[in-house]
Amino acid sequence: MPELAFWMTQPTIPHIEIARDCGFNRVVLDIEHGTFDLDTLDRVIPFCRALGMTVYAKVLGPLAETIQQALDFGADAVVIPHIGGAAHAEAVCRSAKYPPLGNRSYSGGRPIRYGPATDDYGAAENARTRCYPMIESAEALADVEAIAALPAVDGLFAGPTDLSLSQGRPRYSFSAEDRADLVRIANAARAAGKTWILPAWTAPERQLGKEHGAEVLVVGAQFYLVRAAFKSLVEQLEGEGIL
Repeated sequence: MPELAFWMTQPTIPHIEIARDCGFNRVVLDIEHGTFDLDTLDRVIPFCRALGMTVYAKVLGPLAETIQQALDFGADAVVIPHIGGAAHAEAVCRSAKYPPLGNRSYSGGRPIRYGPATDDYGAAENARTRCYPMIESAEALADVEAIAALPAVDGLFAGPTDLSLSQGRPRYSFSAEDRADLVRIANAARAAGKTWILPAWTAPERQLGKEHGAEVLVVGAQFYLVRAAFKSLVEQLEGEGIL
């Protein structure tokens, strides 16, 4: 069965606590589109991990600095948007791994508990942290099999909306074409012995992810969940004749 995660765009501590109390133990921090600055990340990432949550940091972009900062702050995984073809993915994802797999720069600090590095630190950190390039463009999809096979890549993260738009569709609608793209991502990951993650907001999307072996389903977005709660309350009040 897939693990479940929720999507967070604003660093609201009570929302993290509520999600954890409700059983969520994985969170995707949308740094690219959210309101996370460096000081906030330095507090939110260890807070989530202290609650026993696995942290996926969707970084600002395909840049070494943003990838390394998220890992230095303690993220368990980086999700890298705006990936092009295989050559671009290879160059970018190397920033998430220490040599010989990549060229991540050594920082010390939190990842080694503020002490000296051991001889096996690099290998252990490469194994502990995970790198997920996003497949959210026509260019990335065209090279998805080669991207999945890269040594620095631990899995693939589907970006259904941008992937659909990049191929000339007016919007993502989980159409037959959209579903075929997601299945291709799943098959590429499986063929490379890797995993994949799917944002799955609806039951049909979740079923596809389950059927095709998604490691994680991201099933709730922070403010959609807040809006749904308010909407449900209003509908209840209307039913009671209060509104």
